[in-house]
Amino acid sequence: MDPELIKDCVHCGFCLPTCPTYVLWGEEMDSPRGRIHLMKQHVEGTPITPEMAGHFDACLGCMSCVTACPSGVRYDKLIEQTRAEVEREHVRRPEDRALRAMVFSLFPYPRRLRAMRLPLRLSGRLRARLAPRLAEVNPSLAAMAELAPSVTARVRLPHRVAARGERRAVVGMLTGCVQGEFFPQVNSATARVLAMEGCEVVIPPGQGCCGALSLHSGQEAQAIRLAKQTIRTFERAGVDTIVVNAAGCGSTMKDYADVLAGEPGWAERARAIRTVDVSEFLAGLGPVAERHPLPISVAYHDACHLAHAQGVRAEPRALLNGIPGLTIKEIAESSICCGSAGTYNMFQPEAARELGERKATRVLATGADVLVSANPGCTMQITAALRRMGEPEIPVAHTVQVLDASLRGLRLGAPA
Repeated sequence: MDPELIKDCVHCGFCLPTCPTYVLWGEEMDSPRGRIHLMKQHVEGTPITPEMAGHFDACLGCMSCVTACPSGVRYDKLIEQTRAEVEREHVRRPEDRALRAMVFSLFPYPRRLRAMRLPLRLSGRLRARLAPRLAEVNPSLAAMAELAPSVTARVRLPHRVAARGERRAVVGMLTGCVQGEFFPQVNSATARVLAMEGCEVVIPPGQGCCGALSLHSGQEAQAIRLAKQTIRTFERAGVDTIVVNAAGCGSTMKDYADVLAGEPGWAERARAIRTVDVSEFLAGLGPVAERHPLPISVAYHDACHLAHAQGVRAEPRALLNGIPGLTIKEIAESSICCGSAGTYNMFQPEAARELGERKATRVLATGADVLVSANPGCTMQITAALRRMGEPEIPVAHTVQVLDASLRGLRLGAPA
């Protein structure tokens, strides 16, 4: 924990109404300034107690406070440093250690996730009966069952997709782990849209996890290893721009130079590769492909690691507003996290459930035809909340899927 970063906090309280856990519980130690006070105590010699670790664990890492802070406090850096310190010093209960070991030996590995497709397909029909029984054993296991998405057909992308018309750029594309295995249609739409806008898309085979889930949960060594692996993959592919369609992945990859600051030579290699969100890239590139009308209304959900961590808010809306016939309906409390937050909804299922249902209620209040989300975790979280509340599941699409439908003149959700 960097004492200089801690000193930046003047405890003004501007962060309080933006912090999801403070909004839920009204507890000072579950606010950003409260957690920074605990960080200061630890830096000054107080050991990390179970209570202290509990307050740090309860933080979603949504970075809403970073957006709200008038003093420029780098809470994002502080909470990452703190979580790594907690994992080094705090001894968790055996059941917690087992759960974390399972999550971090499964989710960052696409091949292992792929092996889960059949069990998930089977459990989809049994979800309503399975989750309550699992809740009696462990709430986190029940949360995993509830969150499991409907498994779609696997999509095999080529290693290279040619630009349509005049080639305007050459970019690499991250396929991701959860995105690639459970939402492959988002990757397909991303490659098509980039190609239709004049980009040659390089999709390196054998991609793994970027390290986002590990970094955001204090698994520092795993995050560093996965970051290096990702950089090597795209260096070999010969691209210096990586387009990312998952908010959490993009925020971590943009910080690779800091993540690898202690690894000789790696920070420079990280800086040599530009990471950019797909909406950010397309908005900057400018349109060339014709937009066909889509007469629908959409509720656009600001994923925390896109809006707060990356500061990308206007670009997705600009892309959607460029589609004839489409209307954007804003979601109330848009800055409050949906409760997904990487692995949060598995490790803190009760708080995540409450935040998920709060977000789902506000999505439904828009009356929109479609929910647009730029992060797979948010998609699973809000969909699970709607299902749990007994509400009809509003169709959910990524920004590029909406754009893909418009560019191809198809209705949203039509087969690729």
